[in-house]
Amino acid sequence: MTDEAGTALFHRTMPFTERLGIEVLENSADVVRGRLAWDETLCTLGGAMHGGALMALADSTGAVCAFLNLPEGGQGTTTIESKTNFLRAVRSGHATATAKPLHTGRKIIVVETEIHDDDGRLVAKVTQTQAVL
Repeated sequence: MTDEAGTALFHRTMPFTERLGIEVLENSADVVRGRLAWDETLCTLGGAMHGGALMALADSTGAVCAFLNLPEGGQGTTTIESKTNFLRAVRSGHATATAKPLHTGRKIIVVETEIHDDDGRLVAKVTQTQAVL
C-alpha cells in the first residue's frame, strides 16, 4: 500500500523522485521502503531497468532513512560514498528498495538498502555513507 504523505514528502524534497515515479510504501527511522515501476523509458536495450534508475531509487530511499536518523542538531545529510552490487535484472513489475540504518553517529550515518523484484529476488545491494550536515 502506498504511503501518500510519504510519497508527497519525497517528491517535494527530491523532485527527481517524482519524475522517476518513485512511490513510498513505508518510512520511519527503522526502515524506509519505496518502489519504482518498470517502464520501458527507464530501461536499457533488452528491457532491463537501467542501473541508474535502480541506483536513484536506492539513493533516494537511503537518503530519507539517513535524514530520519539525524542526531540532535543535524540539519541534513549528503552522500559521500555509495557502493552498489547488481545481482539480477528487473524486466517487469516493480523494483522495491528497503533501507535500514547500519550506523547512526554524530558525523556519519551508514545505510544499507536492498532492492528486490516482485518475486522477492534480490536485485541489488547498496551501502551508502552519509555525512551529517
